[in-house]
Amino acid sequence: MSNPVYGKQAQTSTRDDKRPAIFWVLIVGMILFLAWSPFQAALFNGQMLDFEKPLYWALIISMILLILGIVTYYKKFKLEEQRDWLAVLVLLLPLTYVLSLSSAASYYLAMNMVVVQCIYAALFIISIYLLHDRLGNKIIHNLIMTVAYVIVGFGFINWFGQWVLAGKLVGWLSQYVYHDRYISATMIDTNGLRLTSVFQYANTYAAFLMAILFAAVFCLMKSGSWYGKATHGFMLVPIVVSLFLTLSRGGLVMLPVVFVLLLLFFKPARQIIWIIHCAVAGVASISILTPITNMGLHLDKVYNGGEAAKGWGLLIGVSLVVAVVLWLVERYLSPKLENVFKGWTSRKLSNLWLPVGSVVVIGLLAFLFIGTGLRSVLPENVQVRLENINFRQHSVLERLAFYKDAAKLIKDYPVIGTGGGGWATLYERYQDYPYTSRQAHNFFMQYLVEVGIFGFVIFMSFILYIFYKYIRNYVNQNDEERDAHFLYLILALSILLHSLLDFNLSYVFMGILVFISLAGMTAAIDSKPLKRLSMRASGFRIMYSAVIGILSIVLLFVGLRFVQSANAAVYAKQVMAVSRSFEEIQSANNKDLQLRPTHPDSVIRLAALYKNVYDQTKKDEFYNAAIEVLNTGLKAEPYNKTMYNIKVDLLQMKGENEQAFSILENNISNFKWDNDWYNMLITKAYTIGNKAREQKDTAKEQKYFQAGLAAYQQVLDGVAHMKTIPPEIELTRTFEVTPGIALSAGKIEFMSGKPAEAANIFKNGLKDDLSDATNREVVRYYIAALQKQGQNDEALYNKLIQADPKEKEQIDLLKALKL
Repeated sequence: MSNPVYGKQAQTSTRDDKRPAIFWVLIVGMILFLAWSPFQAALFNGQMLDFEKPLYWALIISMILLILGIVTYYKKFKLEEQRDWLAVLVLLLPLTYVLSLSSAASYYLAMNMVVVQCIYAALFIISIYLLHDRLGNKIIHNLIMTVAYVIVGFGFINWFGQWVLAGKLVGWLSQYVYHDRYISATMIDTNGLRLTSVFQYANTYAAFLMAILFAAVFCLMKSGSWYGKATHGFMLVPIVVSLFLTLSRGGLVMLPVVFVLLLLFFKPARQIIWIIHCAVAGVASISILTPITNMGLHLDKVYNGGEAAKGWGLLIGVSLVVAVVLWLVERYLSPKLENVFKGWTSRKLSNLWLPVGSVVVIGLLAFLFIGTGLRSVLPENVQVRLENINFRQHSVLERLAFYKDAAKLIKDYPVIGTGGGGWATLYERYQDYPYTSRQAHNFFMQYLVEVGIFGFVIFMSFILYIFYKYIRNYVNQNDEERDAHFLYLILALSILLHSLLDFNLSYVFMGILVFISLAGMTAAIDSKPLKRLSMRASGFRIMYSAVIGILSIVLLFVGLRFVQSANAAVYAKQVMAVSRSFEEIQSANNKDLQLRPTHPDSVIRLAALYKNVYDQTKKDEFYNAAIEVLNTGLKAEPYNKTMYNIKVDLLQMKGENEQAFSILENNISNFKWDNDWYNMLITKAYTIGNKAREQKDTAKEQKYFQAGLAAYQQVLDGVAHMKTIPPEIELTRTFEVTPGIALSAGKIEFMSGKPAEAANIFKNGLKDDLSDATNREVVRYYIAALQKQGQNDEALYNKLIQADPKEKEQIDLLKALKL
């Protein structure tokens, strides 16, 4: 694969004919790292145990690479230019996450984000110097495109039902292969089958494809060899088809935006060629989209080798034709256009005319595909997705709700934020209605939540400065110099813009691409020598190298420790699933907790183990051990619902009902849309209050009965609020007056001598299924409450008696109860 000529400015760095051996070790390391990382589920950012180990290995590898980078480029560490300072200032990004640890909502997730930021900073520092080297830039340039094309090909192997082949190809380097199948390389949701490739999430794959599409068009235009042009031209159709197969509306919306923005960087002749390449690839892709979509849908259900071969033949055949056509365009049309528009290029604002015209054309195409019958040329599932592109659509309204809720969170944690993972930990406390989303679906908003205004200003200043300096420098360069690093602008701009709509950068591989690209843009900056801040003395080189080296070594050992912990946690999980030995399970979990005392997974498993043993033996040593483990875990994870649930269960077993109630009441604001939480709280309020009533403790009775009824009123208020949610929003969680909630709240009123109020509450919890014991009990109390008022519901009464004849006696006892 051949790529553009790499600019003259890079030639001032390391000579091409002689490089130290350490340089090649660094290059090999970068190649292996970038080839490995996508197949670790694109290195999702460690919010679950399954994603931990690859993340920590990425930290270890990046620290090793940074040490190699220090050795390779030691002589270049000097603060003489603005570019050099960016290699220092990037360290502020992980430092802001370290600072946010002091207010972290989850220490575990916050530490994982410190790890992620250290990976980014290390790769940024290495890449600044590596990509300023002409040969290093060329190798990384080719490496990124090669890895990207492999990811696209891997996606189609899975789309055409060849999961076993895909699994065998990557099973040796990925832990996400199960029964010879890479997990979720295609996904099914309410929209149907969607292509995800290595990302396991269609929208992020769409963001990746959008970036790679424009990168491939650029490489096609600037490649100096026929085989380079043919390779990049060949890949355009698979990329565009893959983009459609993701069914990502965000990808389709952001695609024309990035297309037009990138168009502004070219001269008129190149703009025309850019448009032609994209148009040819687009038309060819749409022409085969329906059959390839239908083949994938069929092959997902039943694999057929012949049909898969037809799919590959169609895709490869059309891609070859497009490659030939675009090579001819490059060979014959492009030089002529350069000559024709040579005079036009010098005119003022000449590069704006085609982008403005493109906006009009794109608007017309959008109208035709969305508002007319022209969309019938597309597969049915794509048609449906296009029809639903509007501001009243579910995903748009849902994202707006996320952003509003994030704004509330930022208001409470404005300066240094909530720490990494703050949104995932706290969103239930701030959500306007019951949804489930551990991601805010906007990278910038989520970043602001995590590090506050202070960290966000540092981050935005960092990336905006790089973009500003790159664009300013780009304007003053010749074509050869511009082309040397333009790929990195394409990648960074595409991914960051799409991240306004989704959580792409929660995939560390995407973040790696962005930070390498930012470094590539930085390497292209023709920095002016610094005057006031210049530090040419060797003292800085020694100090900087020593600091970076020490930090690298420390983080290397931290990564190794975390890998040990992750291995121990996974082993403990496996042991708990198959073993009945208390000692074996305890030992496995303690091994993890010795390394990380507050690791949530092991805290929960060990506490659950002690709880179960205490339930069987009633020995206080197990009760105390469980409480101690949970208290330690909750200090670091004060919003962990599972830990609270285990603690409440333990307290109830011990008869500490008031302590259990206190936990439920104190945390109701954290889980305000959780029906189960309200059910436990109101039930506990009734249990404690009714016991106080029997003991003639009126003050205590009123305290807990009122607390229970207050919680019930919150449920009613929530149910009323749910009616104001736009109907276009598809609710994934329910919030209602459940039979359990109605039963406990109604009992409070019933035992307080208020049968009318009780009947109204019980009525809210009535269900048709009387085979369920709770449903029968609600009906029993409802009938008794009515009869206490001299009323009855004969039909419901008869249905209850028919379900269980013993209910008649129970109702009579309740009716006769003196209150």
